[in-house]
Amino acid sequence: MHSHFSEIGDNHFYSIGLHPWYITESKAEAEFGELRVAIVKSNVLAIGECGLDRVCETDFELQKHYFIKQIELANEVRKPLIIHCVRAFDEVLHLLKQHHVVVPVIFHGFNKNEKVAAQILNAGYLLSFGQKLMFESNATVFKSTPIDRLFLETDDGNVSIEEVYKIAAVIKGMTVEELQQQIQINTNLVFGENTFLK
Repeated sequence: MHSHFSEIGDNHFYSIGLHPWYITESKAEAEFGELRVAIVKSNVLAIGECGLDRVCETDFELQKHYFIKQIELANEVRKPLIIHCVRAFDEVLHLLKQHHVVVPVIFHGFNKNEKVAAQILNAGYLLSFGQKLMFESNATVFKSTPIDRLFLETDDGNVSIEEVYKIAAVIKGMTVEELQQQIQINTNLVFGENTFLK
């Protein structure tokens, strides 16, 4: 989330984190301090997006330093991690294991192949899919992902969540209502029983 954590209201659910795109040497420690304060709010459900990105300009070692700090914070406050990962899946999976992550981990905007998906699922983590479901390669991975290990999202795309659900339901051979019910179950398990989808 690239905004001031102090702007978080009480009427919505949030995830907050230090996104690798926006980490800077001069501000990151202060922003991590703000994150540590804000994460205890009951309507802040997760830490993220956080993770590693080999394509952005942020120094990779700096990214790793603050990703590790966020893994440790997630373990401390027992809130899930939402992962942003670009060309760094081996490193992300290694750091999650090395730092003994004990909370649910969701890989956001997943659009990689079945081999990478299997690595993530075998580690016990979850996948979130979005508008790339319209592409056959992403649809194939989604189809093989266990129904209790997935989420749906729009991110900042121009496709509505309703459209994502319609596409996803067709791929899974379910009705939209059945899929909504399963995603609600997944949401309750990962984020808590009070996070009812609107």
